[in-house]
Amino acid sequence: MIELRSDTFTQPTAGMRAAMASAPLGDDVYGEDPTVDRLERLAADRLGKEAACLMPSGTMANLAALLSHARRGEKAIVGAESDIHLYEAAGATVCGGVAYEPVRNRPDGTLDPVDLASAFPEDPTDPQFALPGVLCLENTQNRCGGVVLTPDYQAWVSRFARERGVPVHLDGARLFNAAVALGIGADEVARDADSVQFCLSKGLRAPIGSVLAGSGAFVASARRVRKMLGGGMRQAGVVAAAGIVALDEMVDRLADDHALAGRLAAGLAGMPGVRVTSPVVTNIVLFTVADADPAAVVAAAGRAGVALTTFGHGRIRAVTHADVTAGDIDRALELLSAVVPTVTGRGPGPTDPTTDPAADPTPSGTTGPAGDPAGTLSFATTTDGRQHHPEAAQ
Repeated sequence: MIELRSDTFTQPTAGMRAAMASAPLGDDVYGEDPTVDRLERLAADRLGKEAACLMPSGTMANLAALLSHARRGEKAIVGAESDIHLYEAAGATVCGGVAYEPVRNRPDGTLDPVDLASAFPEDPTDPQFALPGVLCLENTQNRCGGVVLTPDYQAWVSRFARERGVPVHLDGARLFNAAVALGIGADEVARDADSVQFCLSKGLRAPIGSVLAGSGAFVASARRVRKMLGGGMRQAGVVAAAGIVALDEMVDRLADDHALAGRLAAGLAGMPGVRVTSPVVTNIVLFTVADADPAAVVAAAGRAGVALTTFGHGRIRAVTHADVTAGDIDRALELLSAVVPTVTGRGPGPTDPTTDPAADPTPSGTTGPAGDPAGTLSFATTTDGRQHHPEAAQ
């Protein structure tokens, strides 16, 4: 099976397994695990933050951040297509009485400035309205195809939020993919966020864990929330050891995953009836197949030996990672080229009107802010100018 459902399927390297077996250990709930301490210092330094805390998962890291920033009765402003809003079981509402206010994501992953401004009440003293307690960004933006938010855009959002007294949390589950795609350090990606989390267990190949970082006071609060949620771990250096290897050895190679995603997208875009729906700049490829149920395509692909997943709005997702080779991509394209006609009832052909030749899967540069939050502000990631918002009518 060629595994393209997610980069969470990556297996730890031999070096990670060796480090896990030999890691010095202590009780991390007592703050006495030296390997956890080492990982947290390394992560904080890489992100340019004062402190960091190892978390069992990205979901818990995001939840701890929201509960540390926002009080009961306040709201978290989140992207309508964000993982925090869609895939994390409304944890902040359930556990902390924090409401979610979704704001429309534009095709490039950014939040619409007019909608963002509307999430803040005109009169903050009016007790009818819940006040924002935290504003959340996601970089890379999973549901928009792994697109990257630029530092300029993130700086604008931070200024916008701080002028209103609201902190910014960055869900950087694939933050290092963003840094590699932009050709900058992870600290630049995280620079303007008050708190940030990233996953060790996606493209960085560690088997478990995420890291949440911010100021010393923020991290102290997040540790308390982690304990409340049941996330206190004992000899957690076994997990942290793999995370250290991930940060030391797995970051630069993410560029290979991005190249393979571009290779996959280019091949898919050439198939009759297939349209790549978002610019491919990191390791995520979203595509549709005309006249076909996405679930039927995924099932048929699975029977043929290619594991994909449906992804809402009629789309299918493929994610490249360290356990996928160029040969795997070429084989996957070969198999999918045979699968698609059987699902759509179309015969093979060189061209098709539903194929969008302008959906260029390769990056061509980035652009930053070009206006103001009154509605003229426009931010874009790598694109050929023909981006399509997935299922805009929904």
